[in-house]
Amino acid sequence: MKNWKYFSIILFILILSFQTARAETTTVPPLLDLDTALRIAREHQPQLVQAAAESDAAQARVGTSFSPLLPQVVGSAGYLLGTGNNPGTGGTQSWNTSDSWNFKLSANQLIYDFGQSFNQWRAARANAGAQRESENTTLLQILLNVRTIFFDARASKALMKVADETQKNQERHLAQIQGFVEIGSRPEIDLAQVRSDLANARLSMINAENGYETAKARLNQAMGVEAATNYEVADETLPPVEQEEQSTEILLEEALRARPEFAVLSDQIRAREMILGSIQGGYWPSLNLSAGVTAGGDELNQMSRNWSGGVTLNWPLFQGELTRAQAAEARANLRSLKSQSDTLRQQVRLDVEQARLAIRAAKAAIAAADDAVVNARKRLDLAEARYQTGVGNMIELGDAQVALSNMEAQKVQADYNLASARARLLQALGRQ
Repeated sequence: MKNWKYFSIILFILILSFQTARAETTTVPPLLDLDTALRIAREHQPQLVQAAAESDAAQARVGTSFSPLLPQVVGSAGYLLGTGNNPGTGGTQSWNTSDSWNFKLSANQLIYDFGQSFNQWRAARANAGAQRESENTTLLQILLNVRTIFFDARASKALMKVADETQKNQERHLAQIQGFVEIGSRPEIDLAQVRSDLANARLSMINAENGYETAKARLNQAMGVEAATNYEVADETLPPVEQEEQSTEILLEEALRARPEFAVLSDQIRAREMILGSIQGGYWPSLNLSAGVTAGGDELNQMSRNWSGGVTLNWPLFQGELTRAQAAEARANLRSLKSQSDTLRQQVRLDVEQARLAIRAAKAAIAAADDAVVNARKRLDLAEARYQTGVGNMIELGDAQVALSNMEAQKVQADYNLASARARLLQALGRQ
């Protein structure tokens, strides 16, 4: 018992070391680009592992459902030790014991059951196909999550740069205004105002840094890895999606062909049809062929042997209307699945339409944001020049700085909206 305790401790340490080593092998490169993030997700995302396992389980159920169509062979062996008194003989009772051996080998083969077993097998195959397509649906959703969160992290990084530039501008303003106040050309209130603005800029910088780190932590989760966030996301965007300028009808045609949800639904409908056929076969008899050999006796070297064979017809004439009720349920389930096709088609149309419109709106927003940033920067330059010459005031300068920061943040948001809209369009079209 003591040795077993030591062995358990050593085994636990080895397992823990293996898990730690395995976790350490999942690393993120110092500069993470989108393609690498997608590859890591394909390799490590637990949801994909779960979906693959469910597909394997569904495929195994195909073999399980096929087994009734194959011969069923059973072997048995028995030994009995006991007395052999028979009250009908009128003899004396004895407690003497004797041995008894019995061996049996039997086989049974289904000949025909009006499609009950065969349709169950076909239904299992259709369900396995549906699960494989569901695996593709899971992959598309994971890739969408990775793309969206990647560009969220990239936007947070850009906002951190905006906050840094704003902070540096405020520090420069502080140095200039402090000099003006010292020579008496500007009032003390201007110095207090710029110090307040600098404190706000530093707070914005802290929030931006925290937002960036949080976005990278969410990206790790989307990729399915447990790793540190001491890496940078690449400054890249999602290139234009092929045919993104096409009409909804053209894009919808591709989506209806490529979206795996339709294949899942088709396989599920086929499985339900097979299940209904299997249930309806219960109205009719099943025919089985059986054969067997037996050997038994008191001595192993002196056993009697027999064989048998026969045909069995089983016909459930009345089961309390069980088959009728099961068939009614199967028909209702089949109608429900078929009605989902129209719902799914409408949802796919909505997905395509929303993504296409979001791309168009984001492009227009980027153009407007570019102009706004140029004008806001020019406004700040003018405000700084007016303040230095004594024409402008601190309120004008502060408003110009805030306007530039806001416009740059809007530009970042517009870039993110375009990238995320393209990611949603890829998912809507069923593209990886």
